[in-house]
Amino acid sequence: MKISDKTIEEIADNLDCGMKCYLHKKTGDLKTIINKDNWIGSDTEAWEKDIEELDANWTDYIEFEGMDSHESFKVMADFAENIDNVKLQDRLINALTKSKPFRNFKWEMDNSGDYRQKWFAFKKMRYIGYVKQQIELIDWK
Repeated sequence: MKISDKTIEEIADNLDCGMKCYLHKKTGDLKTIINKDNWIGSDTEAWEKDIEELDANWTDYIEFEGMDSHESFKVMADFAENIDNVKLQDRLINALTKSKPFRNFKWEMDNSGDYRQKWFAFKKMRYIGYVKQQIELIDWK
């Protein structure tokens, strides 16, 4: 099955938001549900129908997994190492070496002007690549 670029981008965006994505092996139907691990204690009522469908027919679907913290950290570090603003680069690398690196990196990016949008574009590109890597490993049987 050929998965469209639009579907790949949708999967990447949803995984980045902390959701879980499932693709039906035959129809290409995409189901996105809340990831209970990321949203502990949240209400799952809005996804109950899809959760029931997935539970009943789990072998018909392929699950896409989001990046773990190690992989997410690597994306942040790669971005920091490759930007053209030396002052911001130093601040980002410093943020990643302190305790609470995710919070520190986010704060620096939120206060970085135009680089904030560059960060979002970079992260999206990496997430799309991450989804494509998972697609290459799919056993369609």
